[in-house]
Amino acid sequence: MLYIFDLGNVIVDIDFNRVLGVWSDLGRVPLSTLQSRFRMDEAFEQHERGEISDPEFAARICDQLDIALSYPQFTAGWQAVFVGVRPETLAIMNKLRAKGERVVILSNTNQLHFEFWPTQYPDVQQAADHLYMSQDIGMRKPEARIYHHVLQHEGYQANQAVFFDDNQANIDAARALGIESVLVVDDKTVPDWFAGRL
Repeated sequence: MLYIFDLGNVIVDIDFNRVLGVWSDLGRVPLSTLQSRFRMDEAFEQHERGEISDPEFAARICDQLDIALSYPQFTAGWQAVFVGVRPETLAIMNKLRAKGERVVILSNTNQLHFEFWPTQYPDVQQAADHLYMSQDIGMRKPEARIYHHVLQHEGYQANQAVFFDDNQANIDAARALGIESVLVVDDKTVPDWFAGRL
């Protein structure tokens, strides 16, 4: 079987309020103001596909938030999104690989984050056979083509794969292609699903 894991809030906890909190402190803008302005718009999606550079994305987000941040300040906040690894999920990934199953990570991410999290959580990268990062392959979930890309690259059919993600739209898109998909709502979802299966 092919087991496909999302990264954020599946393997590693993330929290965008931490990002906004750092920017609020650095930019001297109330957190509530930034929360009301922040949205994952077209620039966000373009950045995740690698269609715009990190500095251009930073400029567009600062414009959206109406905040004056240097690029290093922007980056400091952007990397604050990561909270910590979910050890039970990581242990499951390692068990699956030890049994000879194929384990991959499929993440909507960006170059700035990819330059950061593997250095902070090397055990995550080591627990996967392959990393499919949206900015590297020029497509993002829930686009059907990204699931086709993973299946084709791995040499599996849709009915030979299980997908774990915390976003309902991503789950729906994978299910539409015939991939068994599990919506991850908290850190217990993955361990509970594998209870009795491993």
